[in-house]
Amino acid sequence: MRSRYVAWIAAAALAFLLAGGATKLSAQYGQEKPSLDKSKQQPATPAPATPPVNVEEDAAFKAYQDAPPADFAKKAQLGEEFLQKFPQSRYVPAMYSSLTLVYYSLGQVQKMTEMGAKSIAATPNDVQVLAILGQTIPRALSKDSAVAIKQLEQAEQYAKKAIEVAPTLPKPASLTDESFAAAKNTVLAMAHGGLGLVYIHRQKFGEAVTELDQAVKMDTQPDPVNYYLLGLANEKTSHFDDAASAFTKCAGIPGQMQAVCKAGVEEAKKLAATQLSAPK
Repeated sequence: MRSRYVAWIAAAALAFLLAGGATKLSAQYGQEKPSLDKSKQQPATPAPATPPVNVEEDAAFKAYQDAPPADFAKKAQLGEEFLQKFPQSRYVPAMYSSLTLVYYSLGQVQKMTEMGAKSIAATPNDVQVLAILGQTIPRALSKDSAVAIKQLEQAEQYAKKAIEVAPTLPKPASLTDESFAAAKNTVLAMAHGGLGLVYIHRQKFGEAVTELDQAVKMDTQPDPVNYYLLGLANEKTSHFDDAASAFTKCAGIPGQMQAVCKAGVEEAKKLAATQLSAPK
């Protein structure tokens, strides 16, 4: 399903804008308004100087932006070179955010996670990165149980933060109401889907149903993985008709999930015929 997010790479600046990054670039060096209560005043500390404009830096960032959006290998190369050469650049937060998406699209989960952590450290409310990490980490869980426990905790934090932050974001003037709502719903669908999978790993299937139901309702481009997981969670809670319905929707989406979802439909129907369904 990574192809459905290719357009996000070209729109990395939008992700940064949604996270408040554009504002931070201009405001992060400003001083906090002093308190009128002299007893609470602290000695003033000089604000860091705004990095000077660097023609070479600007050119390197433009080269990254101008690289073909779907040429992820080239994006990764140019982005890594930029970070190595200009580690103090004002573009670093935006680069972290964009490279998280690039490594996600390349299927390099470890690099995606590393870059995503740096992005969140620089821009804590980058909802797009939060949602991607929240969804992808539990889908690529380590086989080491101790590591997996930590990864699930981390994914849960990322997903919940995305769900908390997304509704509070102000709409950029450059976006229509419809486009902004769609962008937020896509982010929320990923976050709810990731949280649902976290609950499945913890065998909290009732909570998983709630989250995954939200995910499939909000997603503008249905994700067969979330439908499969919803079917599985419903099956585990003895909601067999709902499980069959979710598996059927998964099976109707072209891709690698069709076979396993068709098998899920048959299994759910068999269970519905031989076992009592739980009340809703």
